[in-house]
Amino acid sequence: MKQIAAIVGGGVIGGGWAARFLLNGWDVRVFDPHPDTERRVGEVIDNAMNALPRLYDAPMPKQGNLVFCDSLVDAVADAGWVQESVPERLATKHAAYRSIQEHTDAGTLVGSSTSGFKPSELQQGAIRPQDILVAHPFNPVYLLPLVELVPSARNSEAGVEEVKELMRGLGMVPLHIRREIDAHIADRLLEAVWRESLWLVRDDIATTQEIDDVIRLGFGLRWAQMGLFETYRVAGGEAGMKHFIGQFGPCLEWPWSRLTDVPELTEALIDKIASQSDAQSGALSIRELERLRDDNLVGLLRALKDRDSAAGAHLNAHEATLLPPVNGRAGTAELLELLDVQVLPSWIDYNGHMTEYRYLQVFADASDALLRLIGVNQEYLAGGHSYYTAESHIMHRSEAKLGERLSTSTQIIETDEKRLHVFHTLHAVLDGRVVATAEQMMLHVNSASGAVCPAGETVMQSLAPLAKAHRELPRPDPVGRFTGQRRTA
Repeated sequence: MKQIAAIVGGGVIGGGWAARFLLNGWDVRVFDPHPDTERRVGEVIDNAMNALPRLYDAPMPKQGNLVFCDSLVDAVADAGWVQESVPERLATKHAAYRSIQEHTDAGTLVGSSTSGFKPSELQQGAIRPQDILVAHPFNPVYLLPLVELVPSARNSEAGVEEVKELMRGLGMVPLHIRREIDAHIADRLLEAVWRESLWLVRDDIATTQEIDDVIRLGFGLRWAQMGLFETYRVAGGEAGMKHFIGQFGPCLEWPWSRLTDVPELTEALIDKIASQSDAQSGALSIRELERLRDDNLVGLLRALKDRDSAAGAHLNAHEATLLPPVNGRAGTAELLELLDVQVLPSWIDYNGHMTEYRYLQVFADASDALLRLIGVNQEYLAGGHSYYTAESHIMHRSEAKLGERLSTSTQIIETDEKRLHVFHTLHAVLDGRVVATAEQMMLHVNSASGAVCPAGETVMQSLAPLAKAHRELPRPDPVGRFTGQRRTA
């Protein structure tokens, strides 16, 4: 599939899709006849560029090219994927599909961002209904990973699998909804909360801010990591979900909820909701609210990422696909080029430079790459052995700034069956200057006891030719240098 995405409809969702594709290396073409499309989409992409890279510690792919097209024909020409995000009117969507499919080849898949229509409704009257399906994201599309994929009986299994793989490549989590239903899954759940909230405001039980406080200060924090059913399982204590249902199930028969009834959206109710909403958050512009939302989401997602939990586990899995392969040829007198990284927004300190602890992270990642190269992989670690870093000495030679591409070169200084002495150099890719160096001594240990022990035979067989070849290289001048030692002429 050509990595060209056509975005038809440039509102908040279309702009979010454009950002998600663009920052994952796809070329993007946007079509929307609205006169402010370029500004609106550009502002969404600016938000995405500020937020999405902060979720990853590996460099994002090289950003694609963005083009705003004057016609739908220009946007969809040669596109590998078309994402429709036009207004939620069935006739408008049908007209868009006719135009799209008149100017694309058979097999060009079209995903709809619809939050409510079933795919069979979208496919009515289409030239190639089998190429249309629902791909419903969540705002902001560039940060929230879930996308609801809803096919109909007309879509092929192969086509659906192709879309799943495409979405995973964008860092998204495709949820395949195998039975089409109005509003899919997420919006049906949101609709339930929305209906109850409208009644609470209408009946003066709570204001819009009080309802939002209940969510963001209460169960919303739990839902971000556990969802609904797992939260209730925990609430059931040691007896689990059966106990919870047995205790609270009878409440479902009590007249707590008004889900079967909807308040009339009178002018008075609309004015009440709008005025309360303005009082709640009207001091900030929409762009300021978006940036605040994104900053908070990045913090929550990174916290989950550090614990490899919920959406954070997915981020770690996607980040692993972004890591470059480990290079290095055994038995050659060449430095090992083990790591290529980019200075991300989250790596910057108050001086505008790469912050100190990120240097240690980069050198630790280079050491990890070396260990993988010599066979210290997950299987080896599961066997109960590893290398622990006993000493590190980092020298800062230059400043690294936001967006700079950096690479490491590594030389093995000395090694035996229990020790691995290495020297890393961090270079700026653009001009080749030395940014920092790190000398490290690692000890091979029994992971259970922490005691130093000989490395395995396979590791030593991989390490020996590298160490022998590197002894032919000049010994780096800073090796063995102690902290504060002055250079001599």
